[in-house]
Amino acid sequence: MDYGKYDLDNDLKLRLYTSMLKPRMIEEKMLILLRQGKISKWFSGIGQEAIAVGVATAMATEEYILPMHRNLGVFTTRDIPLYRLFSQWQGKANGFTNGRDRSFHFGTQAYKIVGMISHLGPQLGVADGIALAGLLQEKKEVTAVFTGEGATSEGDFHEALNVAAVWGLPVLFCVENNGYGLSTPTSEQFKCEHLADKGKGYGMESHIIDGNNILEVYTKIDALCKSMRENPRPVLVEFKTFRMRGHEEASGTKYVPQELMDRWAAKDPLENYSAYLRDENILTEAQDVVYKKQLIAEIDEHLKKAFAEQEVVPDTFTEIRNVYKDFEYEEVGPGPVTKNIRLVDAISAGLRQSMQLHDNLVIMGQDVAEYGGVFKITDGFVEAFGKERVRNTPICESAIVSAAMGLSIHGMKAVMEMQFADFVSSGFNPIVNYLAKSHYRWSANADVVIRMPCGGGVAAGPFHSQTNEAWFTKTPGLKVVYPAFPYDAKGLLATAINDPNPVLFFEHKGLYRSVYQDVPEDYYTLPLGKASLLKEGDDISIVSYGAGVHWVLETLEKNKDVQADVIDLRSLQPLDIDAVYDSVKKTGKLIILQEDSLFGGIASDISALVMENCFEYLDAPVKRVASLETPIPFAKTLEDNYLSKGRFESALLQLLAY
Repeated sequence: MDYGKYDLDNDLKLRLYTSMLKPRMIEEKMLILLRQGKISKWFSGIGQEAIAVGVATAMATEEYILPMHRNLGVFTTRDIPLYRLFSQWQGKANGFTNGRDRSFHFGTQAYKIVGMISHLGPQLGVADGIALAGLLQEKKEVTAVFTGEGATSEGDFHEALNVAAVWGLPVLFCVENNGYGLSTPTSEQFKCEHLADKGKGYGMESHIIDGNNILEVYTKIDALCKSMRENPRPVLVEFKTFRMRGHEEASGTKYVPQELMDRWAAKDPLENYSAYLRDENILTEAQDVVYKKQLIAEIDEHLKKAFAEQEVVPDTFTEIRNVYKDFEYEEVGPGPVTKNIRLVDAISAGLRQSMQLHDNLVIMGQDVAEYGGVFKITDGFVEAFGKERVRNTPICESAIVSAAMGLSIHGMKAVMEMQFADFVSSGFNPIVNYLAKSHYRWSANADVVIRMPCGGGVAAGPFHSQTNEAWFTKTPGLKVVYPAFPYDAKGLLATAINDPNPVLFFEHKGLYRSVYQDVPEDYYTLPLGKASLLKEGDDISIVSYGAGVHWVLETLEKNKDVQADVIDLRSLQPLDIDAVYDSVKKTGKLIILQEDSLFGGIASDISALVMENCFEYLDAPVKRVASLETPIPFAKTLEDNYLSKGRFESALLQLLAY
């Protein structure tokens, strides 16, 4: 390796050496502990230390780095106390996840590190969001994100690069091409000669760096970072390197030809650099011995502290409470001046007033800028708030959900419009695995609202008509809101945006322009998790939400002799189950109407909860009414037959007659 051409002072050269030596020695110790059964798993980065150390050294301490599980050098270069890392790997409380996640699956705001999740790809989009927040805050920052050559095959990689290129985001995409994705060689991963070539398709600057040459890594990354801070843009860097050990220790390396192992062993970044420093009289044998003794002592001291720490003691109350970030609801009462408006207008007004209230709020989505969104909810927002805060996005739901998370990590708020709720399947992974789990895992709030235009009755067919709230009510960490009236929609949306937790905000398309109500013109809030009692009666309890509420009211208009409690849930997570219990204890009968198909829906859980907690009050079995167990058809006759609306009246009367 050619080290001589890099003009760096000797102190920096020595610092780069000790910075590589530290993760190498920690790893060697971890491999011993793994064999002793004192840690459960290890993903080795031996042979790749120059990349993590070089990048982390070139970055400013206030700049975010999103590493992978072979980037121990990022964590040690950022000077995280070793006992905290050791506690993390042993699942103890002094780690960063309180035993809730393992290895490098964590983040820490104190050290500006955001760790990976096993799905790999979403962190690339998260880096986009962090970089966007830095730009909007007028900070000259670079965000570095790591991935492996295998993960470049994921759609998230392409989405994130495209977003960064279109938006001119200062993201350093670091691809460690280490030869194998677990056991699959690069020849079976992609056909291009170099991964760096992929940058060309996005109009992105790209470079190839010898990932085993610490001076080349540091020098080139340092120069790139300085340039990107002044001229914000994304850069793709492919680091040529090799993984000298298994994907994780249990998988071994038998699938790797010995000749290949020998060739890369000769390129060991630490051994070669150490030899260079000795040859140049920058590092003496005595100095090296001192460094290693100091590191051994530090490692042993911190290991002793971590081993002495007690195992995590489970506390059910704490576990459940920590799923969500604490949120103190602040009630803002409605003003006296009202206007009779539609549901779509109420949502638009609530969103506009939240944009005025929160200057760190960004709206993102397909066609939401000049066009105003397909439902015109953000019409005129660009003129009011500018294109920096009202952002058209490429068609890439996954990357934009992840970018919304990145905005939150860097202190901002995001509202993403999912053009149709059906399209959320393309962004499902980051919602249920990143947004939902982040606070529980490492106390990171996901200050994100995803607006979900949903529902049938508009002859839009199987891909524009789903009401898929049950996909998310099952996922701890998400909140799910589903208003039926303009007044509720405006107040609940304001609260959802104030809430630092991720909220799926369902908006029924069929109600957008068909339901009117007198709505206060001023800003106001309504609490999440509080149902609305629309009618009172002793005959039966009727529970619904969304369009189902209106179907219930229409049915009761035709059956005026039925005296019913009508409960509009408004919020599905948190769920006001006590309102249901109180009603059932009074009436003795319960029917639940949902637009979604029956199996696995919210009605099933409400029914089970009532059976478990109010059985002795019931005078009849709980009845659920839902749509057919089919996709939603297009033709009006088929759609009418599909929807639960047409079956509710007979089910209600049958239950009353029980």
